Amino acid sequence: MASGATEGLLIQGSSNEKPLFMDVNADEEAETTEIESLCMQCGENGTTRLMLTKIPMFREVILMSFSCPHCNASNCEIQPGAPLQDKGVRYTFKVCHPQDINRQMVKSDTASFSIPELEFEVPVNTQKGVISTVEGILDRTITGLDQDQTVRRISDPDMATKIDGFISTLRNCMEVKSPFTVVLDDPAGNSFVDNPHAPKNDPQLKTEHYTRTPEQDLQLGISQMALQSDQQVDKNGVSSSDPNDDIGPDEVLSIPSNCPACNSPVETRMKLSKIPYFKEVVVMALNCEMCGHRTNEVKTGGGVSEKGVKFTLHITSIADLNRDVLKSESAMVMVPELELELESGGLSGKFTTVEGLLDSIRIQLLNANPFGAGDSTQQQNFSDFIGKLTEIVSGNRLNVHLILDDPAGNSFIQNPHAPQTDPNMTVESYTRTFEQNDLLGLNEMKTENYS
Repeated sequence: MASGATEGLLIQGSSNEKPLFMDVNADEEAETTEIESLCMQCGENGTTRLMLTKIPMFREVILMSFSCPHCNASNCEIQPGAPLQDKGVRYTFKVCHPQDINRQMVKSDTASFSIPELEFEVPVNTQKGVISTVEGILDRTITGLDQDQTVRRISDPDMATKIDGFISTLRNCMEVKSPFTVVLDDPAGNSFVDNPHAPKNDPQLKTEHYTRTPEQDLQLGISQMALQSDQQVDKNGVSSSDPNDDIGPDEVLSIPSNCPACNSPVETRMKLSKIPYFKEVVVMALNCEMCGHRTNEVKTGGGVSEKGVKFTLHITSIADLNRDVLKSESAMVMVPELELELESGGLSGKFTTVEGLLDSIRIQLLNANPFGAGDSTQQQNFSDFIGKLTEIVSGNRLNVHLILDDPAGNSFIQNPHAPQTDPNMTVESYTRTFEQNDLLGLNEMKTENYS
């Protein structure tokens, strides 16, 4: 049997055993599935091709194309191969130069595409999912607006004139005659804008991960799914939706779930733990017996703190790498000497050490986000970056700074000198901005006079 994380579960009873859940690898040639299907234009049979692949720096997608040999009709679209993400994502991209319109984008059918300067928006579920560029999406929009102009010039000349003027404006955007802003907002979290500067921050691109509103959950069809999940009963026969059930300090709860690697049924275990000089946290772990996949995650046991907190640790010795770290989902991680910026939502909540946190970032860059899949210059820059990060993790490169900035105030770096001041670390409490409160969902939260 071939080794591999997803090859432990096989289809039996066949001479050619294949994994039930195939792994998706961007470096290997993906298999294409062909299905005979009806052409909606001429009524003859055409061919639909499906290919499951992985986009570097993103996730799994399903590419679909249709072609008809009788009338030469063709169509292509993209669907996310990954499940709905925990949070929505909003990309704000400033187009300043002609080469910026060649920036690659993945727009799922649940995403909206807008240009605020033109008060123009392509609403959710009005276009099929597509992998394209900024120019490609604008060209697709122009084609859609122009397709009925011949009839419209006869039936409604005034409206046709206005649309012609707007099409001319969109063509000016394609030529980048003046800077404009593109906003790609996907509540499902399955859209993507390429960052050619990765793993460094892109000054023209802003990425925001946000909590979906109840209306967005309903639009995605997951409100009822969440209700059913909350009503599941655990192994002890206690409903997880009972508000009077608290997790005891020595109690381990199990919740049925699915393995994120092979989708096999597994159990996620949770335990409440107390961090000295901080607060209570909930530690969650998953171990899949089918494929061997393991994950661990930490959630803070309390609510959002009154103020945000920013830790700046000066790493000067191996002892600093061994400090305990709690990184919540809302925290940003920065290493100024490497120009490394990990935005909130980049990693799940973790309770580890400084060494473990930096190594998790390194592993994620190597495995989940293969930046080295580009041209030779990009590969060399990525290799140099990984080499410097590896030197820090191994303790061969010291005298660097680790910054942990959490607007929710739920992150923590151990102070071995507590309760005295740590000479190598500064801790700053700050008042959150309106934008930070908005990302945490606090601006819409009303706790007084809400009846």
